[in-house]
Amino acid sequence: MSKKALIIGGGTAGCTAAIEMSKKSDWSTILVEKGSSLGAGVSTNFKAGHPYTYGPRHFLSHNEEVFKYLNNIVPLRRCKEHQFTSFIESDSQFYSYPIHEDDFDKMPDSRNIKEEISVLDEKYKNAEFKLTKGEERLEESANNYEDFWIKSVGNTLYNKFIKSYTNKMWQTNDNTIIDDFTWSPKGVAIKKGPREGWDSAISAYPYALNGYNDFFALAGKSVKTYFNTSVDKINPKTQEALINNQWEKYDVIINTTPIDHLLEYSFGELKYIGRDITFLILPVEFVLPKDVYFTYYCGSEKYTRVVEYKKFTQYKSPHTLISLEYPSSRGRLYPMPTEIERERAKKYFDSVNDDFYSIGRIGAFNYRYDIDDAIEQAIKVTKSL
Repeated sequence: MSKKALIIGGGTAGCTAAIEMSKKSDWSTILVEKGSSLGAGVSTNFKAGHPYTYGPRHFLSHNEEVFKYLNNIVPLRRCKEHQFTSFIESDSQFYSYPIHEDDFDKMPDSRNIKEEISVLDEKYKNAEFKLTKGEERLEESANNYEDFWIKSVGNTLYNKFIKSYTNKMWQTNDNTIIDDFTWSPKGVAIKKGPREGWDSAISAYPYALNGYNDFFALAGKSVKTYFNTSVDKINPKTQEALINNQWEKYDVIINTTPIDHLLEYSFGELKYIGRDITFLILPVEFVLPKDVYFTYYCGSEKYTRVVEYKKFTQYKSPHTLISLEYPSSRGRLYPMPTEIERERAKKYFDSVNDDFYSIGRIGAFNYRYDIDDAIEQAIKVTKSL
């Protein structure tokens, strides 16, 4: 008799789990998705012909094996030229991000900046950070997010690039409450040499105009999939799930959604930050400079980032599609990186049995996790079954 598996949520992690579980002949697997399609914010939509995702969903990784796995399903273009910029309101100027030492002389307070940097601890300002892993050694010696950044770039650059942006992004007036932080630099705190944002990692995006959609379509064909359906709660002791007012027992549950909802908020609601996005089509071929895919806004503007989708998709048009992103209390997309929230999440994870897995950025409640991590975790879990 086949064993039964339930996958909750049809984003990247859930779809990877579906594809891998379909290869196991002794398992009967269903995928439950509350929306009408798979892929969540990573799926591609179209506006007046322009393909777009919910924010810039490029593939970032140090893991060649995960890159090969995804590339076999949706061929990926390596975006080695990919650059970021930041608009610094106080300077009325755009600079490279990560903060680049060649921009210091363009800054009106360059003398103060250089003096502050000259006395910084080398282990901070020259440290290299792996995407998900960050730098544990520095996390242990810095007290919090603000302390880490001031030790890495000095007060002046922190106030220019980091302070207000972080206040907006995480909807807080106190950056010291954030204590999971060395994921924040794009590879390094102060960059030298190339201005490409990810010259030390894989930055890639699908060649196809429909982006990752073929990957999600494969998942939907691989297992029985229920759309517009929610798992209302689970019983962690009996491994039962309540779906459409009916309880059903499963040998394994792979969850990629907020776990607090499934357990009726028994330890309180986990804090996530959402995003509101405004899309604009403009009557020019490109808005951002060559090779710049998106720009951060670090001042009093309500939005945090402007993305130009053609840079990712390579869509050909005399017009361009951009988006403005506004942090919001609506939606549960980005887990709050604070100790109190991680401790709350741990209580939920500790309350379920060994046959319940919660993976991906949202399911595992870990902001560090991205597309590559979701795929890697799903493969690891399904291989163990």
